Amino acid sequence: MTKKRGAAAKIARRSPTAPPAAMPSVGTTPQWIEGPDGLGKALDGLGFERVQRHSSATYRDNSTIIIVPSREDKFHYKVVNSWQNMIAPMNARRILLYVVNDEVGKAYTTMVQNILKDPQLSTWKYVMTMETDNIQPPDAQIRLLESIEEFGLDGVSGIYFTKGEVNMPMCYGDPEHYRQTGELEFRPRDIRAALAAGNRVVECNGVAMGCSLYRLDLFKQIEPPWFVTVNDIVEGKGVQGFTQDLFFCEKAKRAGKRFGVDLRVRVGHLDFASGVVY
Repeated sequence: MTKKRGAAAKIARRSPTAPPAAMPSVGTTPQWIEGPDGLGKALDGLGFERVQRHSSATYRDNSTIIIVPSREDKFHYKVVNSWQNMIAPMNARRILLYVVNDEVGKAYTTMVQNILKDPQLSTWKYVMTMETDNIQPPDAQIRLLESIEEFGLDGVSGIYFTKGEVNMPMCYGDPEHYRQTGELEFRPRDIRAALAAGNRVVECNGVAMGCSLYRLDLFKQIEPPWFVTVNDIVEGKGVQGFTQDLFFCEKAKRAGKRFGVDLRVRVGHLDFASGVVY
């Protein structure tokens, strides 16, 4: 027993005249810590290298309220699994709220109104929307937080495609065309060149809501109703058809707001009937 205690003391003891070990510089491999073979390696880490790679966006106030509307009170396991695996920024506040058995536009508008009335939630920074037929990648929230700040956007979504044989990217309208002509259009953008070039964000006039992030202040600056589903004859305009997401984007764009799609955030679009994920 005496020999073992002496051996342990020898391992832990440093020479009283030896200078303290220097801290490794950022981006370099930490130096070997004095000790027998195996002990020093166990204390080596990649902490400095990992911190260096982290975006500063993940260290800001990233408090996020997630809203999920649904016609049904049961969710597909693939969708739920993607929600449960979605990473949140370290130490950031995040809450998930559901709205069941309501029309999607009314559900979103009611929830945002309730958030703005709440003395605590109204001070949070972001609203994230997810829908029950979308499958998010684990880093969806992290990547969207990075892009909304770095590109100065008011709202940003992941990229996903419409269901069926004719798949269109849910990235709508060309802001440059709007700036030059004054015509605010919401045709699907051809993002193939941007994907091939490895571009990170494509700016657009409108985004879908299956995996999207908005600044909460946006809803304080735009008058309600925010989300309205339109499929009717409108006086002076004829037949009009708008999903609730593009209805809001039109109001926000006319108020000078900016939207984009983060091409790194690849979102699945689940067809319940066939089981195919587009």
